[in-house]
Order: sequence, then C-alpha cells, then structure tokens
Amino acid sequence: MKSIFKQLASLLLAAGAWAATGVFTLAQAVNDLPGGPAVRQLNLHPAVTKIAQDQAWLHWFMLIVCAVIFVAVFTVMFYSIWKHRKSVGHKPATFHESVVVEIVWTIVPFLIVIGMALPATKVIVAMKDTTNADLTIKATGMQWKWGYDYIKGEGEGIGFTSTLDSSQRAMSDAGGPKNPEGVDDYLLKVDNPLVVPVDKKVRIITTATDVIHAFAVPAFGIKQDAIPGFVRDTWFRAEKTGDFYGQCQELCGKEHAYMPIHVKVLSAQDYAAWVAAEQKKMAAKADDPSKVWTQEEIVKRGEKVYAANCAACHQANGKGAGPIKPLDGAAVVLDADKNKQIMVLLNGQNNGAMPAWRALSDTDIAAVISYTKNNWSNKTGQVVQPADVLALRK
Repeated sequence: MKSIFKQLASLLLAAGAWAATGVFTLAQAVNDLPGGPAVRQLNLHPAVTKIAQDQAWLHWFMLIVCAVIFVAVFTVMFYSIWKHRKSVGHKPATFHESVVVEIVWTIVPFLIVIGMALPATKVIVAMKDTTNADLTIKATGMQWKWGYDYIKGEGEGIGFTSTLDSSQRAMSDAGGPKNPEGVDDYLLKVDNPLVVPVDKKVRIITTATDVIHAFAVPAFGIKQDAIPGFVRDTWFRAEKTGDFYGQCQELCGKEHAYMPIHVKVLSAQDYAAWVAAEQKKMAAKADDPSKVWTQEEIVKRGEKVYAANCAACHQANGKGAGPIKPLDGAAVVLDADKNKQIMVLLNGQNNGAMPAWRALSDTDIAAVISYTKNNWSNKTGQVVQPADVLALRK
C-alpha cells in the first residue's frame, strides 16, 4: 500500500512540476498588455478614469476596514479564551443582559456600516450620472461581435461592427498560439476598435439583438448589461490616450470568449482626424440600394465580406468546422428561392448558432449571399441584389 502511495505521490509531483514549468514558460513568453490584462495580475486594472480610481480606493478601503475588524474581533476572542480558561481557575460569569454592552455593540457596527456606505453610495451615484455627455454611442451586443453607432456628438452618424480579428480566431481554432511571443493581445484584437476622444464624457447606451451580453472595460471602471429589448447606459471619461481592453462579461453562448472590446482613446486632434476619415469612408461606401449589380461585381465584393465576417466559422473553403454547417453544397444556398438565405442572414437561425447579420448593409448582405451561391461547387448563377434584401428587411 505504501509503495502505491509513493508512486502516486511521485506521479503527482511530476505532473505538478510539468504543469508549473509549462505555466512558467507560457507566462515568460507573453508580456503585460498596456490597457489590458497583465501577466500574473492580482490587483485591479490601472485606473484611467476618475470612477475607476474611486472604485480602486473603495476596494482597498473596504478590504482594510474588514481586515482590521477581523483581526480585532478574533484577537479579543482568542485572548479572552486563553486568558480566562478553566484550567487556571476561572469560572464563567453568571450575569446576563448588560444594557451598556448591548448599546455599544449596536452603535459601533452601525457607525462602521454608515462609514462604509457613504463613500460607496457616493461612487455609485457618480457612476449612474450619465447627464451632459459630450459623446453618445450605442453599443449593441450580438453573437459574437459588437455594433457601435455614434448617436450624438462629434462623429454622429458613424457606425460599424467590431469583431474578433480573423487571424486570432484562426489561431484559436488551431489550439491557441504556437509561439505566444508577440501575441500579448490574444483574443482581444478586433478589426474595428471603438474610438473616443480623451477628456470627454462618453455615454455608452447598451442593448442587444439576441441574448444578454455585458459591455465592460475594467480600466474605465464600467460594466453594463446589454439586454435585448431594453436600453441601459453607463459612462466614462478617459484621462489619457491609449488602447484599453475589455470583454463581454455575461455568458452569452458557446463563443462568448470571442467578444472582445477594444477602446482606442485619441487626442482631440487625432479623434477629429479619425472622424473625418470615417465620414469619407462612409460616403465612399454609401451604396444606392436600387443599383443593379452584375454577377462579377457583386461576387467580387461578396468575397471580401465573406472573408471579414464568415470565414472564421464557415472556413475559407466553405466546409464549416465542428458544429458549424458547411455552405458548400448547403440546401439553403442552392435553393432557387433566394429569400430563404436572405432571411437567415437577417434573422439568424438555430437558436442563435447562426447569428443575425442585420448590422451589415443591404449591399453587403446581397454580395455575400451572391458569393456563396457562386463559389466552391455552388455554381447556381443566382445573383441577389440589394433591393431584394431591402424588401425583406422592412
């Protein structure tokens, strides 16, 4: 029996050493991500907003108060037990009901609770004050991406979706980074970060199209649920420029881990330049929904839309992977009734396994459908026009 225990102990030690070596090696291979998680991080993220600073102060204040109370109470308790133990001749007192003691142990905790509640209430009230914002942005959670719409303020009218970078998605599908060096932002890199100006009050309105998500950026001290059919809001005022990261903090489905949030805080001048550039791009992309595209034109555009939004799941070869259904040879793609595939993209299917893509423009949806209908072995010759999508979107 002893030999069995020794063998088990040896195996556990060997496994522990192997795991520790692996963890240590991986930890050494990656670096702290400025604005994001740090290697072996134990404390809160470095604060970039006044609210986050107040939260950090509250965190330590509460911890210290609780620790002092814990030490004081247990010190008195153990001292009393030891000092007045029966073995040295002490006998238990026989009195009960001491008005003075009861008043003291009622007033003291009450004052402690009030002393903790007042600063906490002050911070919470400040967190909920979303008035007088310089910029208002709607963040829409979708499986598994974020949609950002600049509703009010500089940049009003700009809108885009933000999705996990396709190269990192492919890296994850392959089992993670083979060489962690240089991948400090693993599963945090997106194609289109949310861009805001420094020292401006930014109100974030959250909602969702499918299930409950949560918009959270620890460095800003914000976390707000995004609930379908409801509108919630939060705010922040970043006090320095840089890149800051968060993730959806509500378990929202099997690809919950693929909903990073990247906020890029720019100076006022750089933000104005970004707004001007985005507005130019929007003007260039503005498509006439009544335009009739040739098959060659729309398939070429659809190839780019597919690579940016669909290839991560359905794969570049259209064969799908695991539970993701293939598009090559799919019945809905080959069906002569093109409306069926349009409805899938507009509304999703299979309880969200295939998310809705309403955030894409009519032209982009028409393009990607035309691409799938005429790529790989799907030589249907069918072309979907933006007007077809527009008619079903209404």
